Amino acid sequence: MKDFGLESWGDDNFLIREGQLALNYADRPSLLEITRQIRERGYKGPLLLRFPHLIDKQISTLFDAFYSAMKTFEYEGGFRAVFPLKVNQYPNFIHALMQVAAPYGYGLEAGSKAELIIAMSETPIGAPITVNGFKDREMIALCFIAAKMGHDITVTIEGLGELQTIIEVHQEFNQGNDPSIAPKIGTRIRLHSSGIGTWAKSGGYSSKFGLTSTELLEAFELMQQNDILGQFSMVHFHIGSQMSDIAPLKKALREAGNIYADLKKRGASALTAINIGGGLAVEYSQHSHTQDRNYSLKEFANDVVYLMQEIAKSKGVESPDIFTESGRYIAASHSVLVAPVLELFSQEYHEKSLRPKESNPPLIEELYDLIGTINRNNAREYLHDALDHMESLLTLFDLGYIDLEDRSNTEILVNLIIKKAILLLKNEDTDELKRLQNRIQEKYLVNFSAFESLPDFWGLSQHFPVMPLDRLDTKPSRPASLWDITCDSDGEIGFDPNLPLYLHDIDVTKDEYFLAFFLTGAYQEVLGMKHNLFTHPTEVVVSFDEAGKMHLDQLIEAQNLMDILDDLDYDTGKIDKSLKQKIEASSFINEEEKKILLGKLYLYLSENSYLKTIQASREIREINK
Repeated sequence: MKDFGLESWGDDNFLIREGQLALNYADRPSLLEITRQIRERGYKGPLLLRFPHLIDKQISTLFDAFYSAMKTFEYEGGFRAVFPLKVNQYPNFIHALMQVAAPYGYGLEAGSKAELIIAMSETPIGAPITVNGFKDREMIALCFIAAKMGHDITVTIEGLGELQTIIEVHQEFNQGNDPSIAPKIGTRIRLHSSGIGTWAKSGGYSSKFGLTSTELLEAFELMQQNDILGQFSMVHFHIGSQMSDIAPLKKALREAGNIYADLKKRGASALTAINIGGGLAVEYSQHSHTQDRNYSLKEFANDVVYLMQEIAKSKGVESPDIFTESGRYIAASHSVLVAPVLELFSQEYHEKSLRPKESNPPLIEELYDLIGTINRNNAREYLHDALDHMESLLTLFDLGYIDLEDRSNTEILVNLIIKKAILLLKNEDTDELKRLQNRIQEKYLVNFSAFESLPDFWGLSQHFPVMPLDRLDTKPSRPASLWDITCDSDGEIGFDPNLPLYLHDIDVTKDEYFLAFFLTGAYQEVLGMKHNLFTHPTEVVVSFDEAGKMHLDQLIEAQNLMDILDDLDYDTGKIDKSLKQKIEASSFINEEEKKILLGKLYLYLSENSYLKTIQASREIREINK
């Protein structure tokens, strides 16, 4: 994996410059320098860096691809897009999104009442709002209020009951008023076509959302009977997030396009749009042999436009406006999680850790001889001998014939022999060597929570690109597994011989070593859970003015301990009182010590749950002096 697969997933957003990972923008600042500037302000633990210019890049790239396709095929319909709020509702992201999206008339999609309020307040008048998901009377009423505000809002019905509620609310809101001031109506259609991969169940007859053909005809007739067919403007479908293969989308487009044309011919004259949902995939893979998608953005846009054009022409209807709700593609690349390595847990397997005796057991003497004489020609034989000796020596330990020092020396010597053998046989890509890498992997304790910051890794085995911020002019040699700081064995990104991650051998007592996790801007924040009560990391917006000067703005610090407990509805005042009373009532300390302990306690309560690095701990000790 050259340069941590940057060419596969980086999309030219980052580059390696003088051994450091740098932003490929403005004067190309290094992420290490950005991180250090923030930490110098006193913010420790993991950091979430947001880059609004990358949101702008994704939106412009999406629109440019569709505009280009429409020009190529002389498409007569338009292109519009909305961002699904479920992907990331955090204010620093939404505010940056709407700011850079303004020139494109880019809107928002809501799937709940709270998201709808965000959409109503953040979307500029004239930009589209779409409302998906199950809705009650109150939510539909909010859509009518949005329409009265002047919003271009479309309510996508998921069932006939919702359409009946729309009819009732329409009558309530438009008694004696202009009946045309109402939200547009869209219908989610349940396609026969399904997607592929983890989210394939979003499409097909067994999908959670959408109307069957029978229900669609009933909805059409119901709108006719209640004189609201003039509001029916969109058909909508979605076959799943992160589509890895373009073929299922083509099939779905043909099916949805024919449904659109059929409805137009039946008299749905206001029907002018087809919403293809989301699903545009992001390339997460760091390894060229395991790509996450088999198509480009250009192919995606060309296929959508061409197929809609062909169906419209063949059926003799107007080409529809094309809507997309591709949230992952827009949001994923904009944020980077940076976390420091706190400790390496396998460094005891070094020659300096050996405890040689004047007289060693014969098998251990043989291990010393093996490590001293191993070379390219005998590496495989000596490797097998060492593994065999280890099994024998561990059996001897279990039987009480060798002591703990002998066992320790055995583990260290065999580990060193495996390392040397793998290095000598590095050109032999065998299953045996891949398995052995698991035995010599280094465990890097990283100051973050996988459950909070990378929940899709834990829940869906979704891998995210990861690489260090510096030392990139030195080839990493340590097979690495990453441990988070939760007390949960699932909080580990294990070493995978088929998708290996190698990191540098470092001494964290002397130097800081930061790892960056990329493409974390979609879903990870909103799905993150407060496992062990670790919270959202400190976040910073990294922006650039017209002169290219960098600014670190909108900094939101991770919650402190008392705020976390307050979120869980603990009475923090009661907790504060209880802690103070127990210190004051303690018979183990004098009055002066009580004051010192109270001061330290309140200092710690003002901190977040994440651990302090070695350097930060030294700073605290200096303050306490």
